[in-house]
Amino acid sequence: MAFNKRVKIKTILDTHPIGTEVTLMGWVRTKRGNKNVSFIALNDGSIITNYQVVADPNLISEEILKKCTTGACLKVTGNVVESQGAGQSSELNATAIEVLGEADPEKYPLQPKKHSMEFLRENAHLRMRTNTFSAVFRVRHALAFAVHKYFNDKGFFYIHTPIITASDAEGAGETFKVTTLDLKNPPRTTEGAIDYKQDFFERETNLTVSGQLEGELAAMALADIYTFGPTFR
Repeated sequence: MAFNKRVKIKTILDTHPIGTEVTLMGWVRTKRGNKNVSFIALNDGSIITNYQVVADPNLISEEILKKCTTGACLKVTGNVVESQGAGQSSELNATAIEVLGEADPEKYPLQPKKHSMEFLRENAHLRMRTNTFSAVFRVRHALAFAVHKYFNDKGFFYIHTPIITASDAEGAGETFKVTTLDLKNPPRTTEGAIDYKQDFFERETNLTVSGQLEGELAAMALADIYTFGPTFR
């Protein structure tokens, strides 16, 4: 299976390589058509926009097209041509389609219809494929990148403070305990307290409530620093 010739949808939309043979890889958002032609909306994550693949049943077997259901993962090779329909400037006339991963239409949860946030929460492993979550995480990426660029341009150093720590920092540090001990039957000291010497870190540890202490240590060495955690409260 050759992956080296793959072109991303964003690249095609940016460059419009009309007349060029390309290979796309992505998953099916929707498929429609009739016995004469099938239109597949493909998405590969490089951009929120889908790309239209036109499949001629005379070139692509009926067996393959039946497997091109919503959620299926495809490798499509074809020629980029100017689109005759509205909504896109170009489309891909498929000459070969390989199904890399099938999706049972009776079981795949993200069918082309409106889904509630509660439903998407129950299918968290797939919700990033929806336009809503795809847009949210693209915005979050852009904001985070802008913040990091700002501090980098100002000469600050990004510090990764510990997530697991024995430091209490600002109090309430014992809220989220981290241990490898069986808390239903923990080992005990002769005084009756839990024997954390037998724990992985050999002491009582928790998820951190603040990176302040480590940030102060870093600032004493690197001067201008910043950190975003994560922290748990």
